[in-house]
Amino acid sequence: MLKKLALFILIIPMASCAELAQIGTELLEAATTPTVTNDQAALGLKEALSIGLTKGADIVSVRDGYFKNASIKIPFPEKAIKVKNTLESIPGGNLLVDNVVEKLNRAAEDAARGAKPIFLSAIKQMTIQDAMGILMGDDRAATSYLERTTSNELYNAFNPVIKNSLSKVKALNAWEEVITRYNQIPLVQQVNPSLDDYVTEKAMDGLFHMVAKEEVAIRKDPLKRTTDLLKKVFAVQDNR
Repeated sequence: MLKKLALFILIIPMASCAELAQIGTELLEAATTPTVTNDQAALGLKEALSIGLTKGADIVSVRDGYFKNASIKIPFPEKAIKVKNTLESIPGGNLLVDNVVEKLNRAAEDAARGAKPIFLSAIKQMTIQDAMGILMGDDRAATSYLERTTSNELYNAFNPVIKNSLSKVKALNAWEEVITRYNQIPLVQQVNPSLDDYVTEKAMDGLFHMVAKEEVAIRKDPLKRTTDLLKKVFAVQDNR
């Protein structure tokens, strides 16, 4: 604030009335910007992440939340790309491949409905020191923090949900049909990658992607700050 005031005094002789008015407005805003305690910053960030996670999970947990979202759609397993290429070269193979891809995404959409408590629990563990570092970090600092500190725990909690979801939407049946058809082709190397591990990783990637998208929006767009606490906390970031 003192630096801004000193600059204001130095430029008075060469500034127009309009320029002085603008500078005065900026100084007034800086002077009246609410102070934020460390506790408030931590609470505000947790609130921001909770909002982002909730929106992200809601977006992906509906029908076509993954399947028709090009940025997070789960493709045919990379480890079985030879299976995909081979099947697509035989009659009816395309339909088998497309069916598997749809089932994988339906499983992720189904599992995402139970993801909120897992992610929200992780947010509660954030310390004040973590929060202050994230507040002044880059546009994806909070999401990166969650990825770095909770991925293993989240995976262990999320994987059983994916397994149940794969079974529920009959993805395993579709996969078995594809693999059986492929392995019957003469001279191919037989494969059977683990579907639940693959879908779990991809589903988590998609959720983190949506979380990051919401984080960036809250940091960049004041209209996304839907509570007084969010506005107060991120005013600090805006004026850094």
